[in-house]
Amino acid sequence: MYYKTRTEYENNEDELSRDIILSHIDSILKYSDRYYKRQFINRSTNVSGTTLKKFQDLLANYFETMLHQSKGLPTVNYLADKLSISPRYLSDVLKQETGKTALDHIHIYLIKEAKNLLLSSDNNVAQIAYDLGFETPSYFTRLFKKVVGHTPVQYKQQYGAQV
Repeated sequence: MYYKTRTEYENNEDELSRDIILSHIDSILKYSDRYYKRQFINRSTNVSGTTLKKFQDLLANYFETMLHQSKGLPTVNYLADKLSISPRYLSDVLKQETGKTALDHIHIYLIKEAKNLLLSSDNNVAQIAYDLGFETPSYFTRLFKKVVGHTPVQYKQQYGAQV
């Protein structure tokens, strides 16, 4: 394909050259996409499961070592870098294995931690948001409501703790 494209570019200057070149490039991109997607079909569950486990361990360690206090919320880029893979590849592997992207997994972890803090501490919602590494309580509240279906205050009231 490359040589056909190059030959077309160098030797033919007519009204169809552009269309032919674009067609060759489109074919190259489709082959690349096929090759990229094929790796997920041929991967064993153990390899994908290993990536998921490493991701979850790294995410838990991020909070256990209190990095969220100094660096803020963990990012897909940060976690992928620590796993020595690209962010897109990490999300694609997790999506293939679990149906959820890397960002979805981060959000799930944050909400799980938030629920624990809401029910086990006397801190207000803003303090819990800051404790988890959120820059603003409003972002925390929006994310919590999107995932859980209730605001943090409603959740705290509904599940036994008084605000």
